[in-house]
Amino acid sequence: MVSALVTTARYDRPSPAAQTEAMVVSVVSRGHRGNRIVRRTTRESESRRDRKGFAAANILLALMGLLVLVGPAFGQNARDWVTGLPREPIHVNVWPEGKKVAVCFVLYVEVWGYGHGPNFRPDMVARDPDVVDESFRQYAIEWGIPRVGRLFKEQGVPLSIALNALFPEQHPDVWKPLRASVPNAPIVAHGINNSTELLPLGRGLDAQRDYVRRTLDLIQKSTGVRSRGWSSPSVYPNADTFRATAAEGIGYSLDGMDSDVLSRLVGEAGRLVLIPYPAVTVDMGQYLSRLKEPGDLERLWIDYVTELAREAEADPSRDATIVAIGIHPFVVGTPAGAAALRRVLENFKKQKLVWLTDVEAVLTAAGLKP
Repeated sequence: MVSALVTTARYDRPSPAAQTEAMVVSVVSRGHRGNRIVRRTTRESESRRDRKGFAAANILLALMGLLVLVGPAFGQNARDWVTGLPREPIHVNVWPEGKKVAVCFVLYVEVWGYGHGPNFRPDMVARDPDVVDESFRQYAIEWGIPRVGRLFKEQGVPLSIALNALFPEQHPDVWKPLRASVPNAPIVAHGINNSTELLPLGRGLDAQRDYVRRTLDLIQKSTGVRSRGWSSPSVYPNADTFRATAAEGIGYSLDGMDSDVLSRLVGEAGRLVLIPYPAVTVDMGQYLSRLKEPGDLERLWIDYVTELAREAEADPSRDATIVAIGIHPFVVGTPAGAAALRRVLENFKKQKLVWLTDVEAVLTAAGLKP
């Protein structure tokens, strides 16, 4: 049965929540007048009370269905909305030393290539050469990555690295000092590069397995480390990606972006732990798409983690939570970005319920093999 589900899974199929939302929409029309929802009926003689009662009853049933389908934490028989595979929670009562919130900073070390990558000035992309945007990207590699490595070494805070497989070979003068700064940082495989060699989506499971295997082989050749973690390049996986990574020996993934706690996919190729990597905490999206400055990110990160700690203090019986925060040298590798990140690390080190750690230490603490 699992095999059939896996074969038919599609990345873009509607989630249970979306299906339930459609049920609600079938009861309540999309027409709005100010803040009042206008409902349609073909029986004008029906009493207003009956119409309201019918609508309320159907909405209540739909909402009850939503609670059953998505739940506050994954039920024992829940299925993942991306893959269709069974997904189960991993219950952790407390992290080491009584901590309740694990925070893992993940530095993305990526290869974009000339003419590719994030743009600081989209109005200049038609220029050739686009000096501004090429410089924006090159500064991040040559100055930003070393600065972030030095910062974590200075603060004595664990760091995880998401690595494009071609980076150590193409930028050895940057990679070697970074690795020297954080020699114990787990290396999470992050595909071949971040622009021209992404996952072969739509070409079947075998093609993705080959891509994952090639990524792992290249990283092992240049670093000596066989990665056990995965983060899809350009945050672009599909259902086959989770199966392919598990089949190639990957034990955990950062492609799960919808939770506060550890969970696990269970499939015929093996089990894959999902470490929460919320979209809202990633610096690149906030900086380039939402135009947030490092100071804004400082407040966002502190508020996000402090609220998790407050919830844990208010209810110690809650499962311990975790957040993997993606950081990029374009943002936190500038002097202003590093200054904001330093203040964040210093704040977290003072919080009694916050554990600054790396992605593999979290798995070990949860009783799982990285």
